[in-house]
Amino acid sequence: MTEPLLSCRDVVVEYPGTGFRARPQRVLHEVSLSVRQGETLGLVGESGSGKTTLGRAILGLVPVSGGTVVFAGRDITRLGRQERRDLSAAIQVVFQDPYSSLNPARTVGDILTEPLLVAGVSRSQADQRIRDLLDQVHLPADAARRLPREFSGGQRQRIAIARALSRSPRLVVCDEPVSALDLTNQTRVLDLFIEIQERTGVAYLFITHDLAVVRRISHRVAVLRRGDIVEIGDARQVTTEPTHLYTQRLLLAAPVPDPRLQAERRAARRRLAEQVTRSQTGPTNRPPTMTGVGITGGPATDGPATAAAAGVPGERA
Repeated sequence: MTEPLLSCRDVVVEYPGTGFRARPQRVLHEVSLSVRQGETLGLVGESGSGKTTLGRAILGLVPVSGGTVVFAGRDITRLGRQERRDLSAAIQVVFQDPYSSLNPARTVGDILTEPLLVAGVSRSQADQRIRDLLDQVHLPADAARRLPREFSGGQRQRIAIARALSRSPRLVVCDEPVSALDLTNQTRVLDLFIEIQERTGVAYLFITHDLAVVRRISHRVAVLRRGDIVEIGDARQVTTEPTHLYTQRLLLAAPVPDPRLQAERRAARRRLAEQVTRSQTGPTNRPPTMTGVGITGGPATDGPATAAAAGVPGERA
């Protein structure tokens, strides 16, 4: 079997404590996962679970207290500033809020040109590359002359994706890239991510709290809870037949349009919460309370709460 493109091995991240002699706060507890070339690994969990911290650790934006991060066979855990800058051609990021990640005073062309010129690309080559990038993300050529404020949220995210792709990276860390978009734009941007991956072979670490979204785009899914990976496996398996109580609670937390099924889900979620309290770690057998409660994005049930009925993207082919 070929070596993974990215491998996190027992990664620990701690933030300094506040106050005199305060102990550091451990955010990630020996997290291990891998991403293969051309693969999308979805990383899901509730707010505060450590998803973004792991992404920032891979990008070198927060120090790693323990463990290693290996990219393309190279240990990148503690690179210097210049080495990290050189690595940016291979590892890029798409942030949650496209507007705050784009300079509002610069045109789209200037935003996309900057990383290319810094890398030593000539102006004429950069201009051609920008035209190609705008075409790849389905934006008109005249978008290069406009400012970010002249675009919708979905279009701004396309610009952010184009910037991430400008130097042909091998891995893109996607930090909640569609959570600020409406359902229609979510679907379009997710389809764009898939289209780009199929054409270029780029790998994604896709961070989100939405299991329906992660099922749509991911090949595999890892579930993070309070800094620990509690479940990892095939996307369809994890998002329809999870083994860990926490993952089951995440599934039941997704709303559905049918009031009766929604009430059943609330009751099932309360029962699962009691089980989680009694068993905080380790997989358990799937409880019968999950049956027939309409898991968003899961297989069709006896009610209308399937992915299509809920307006949620289906699974990745």
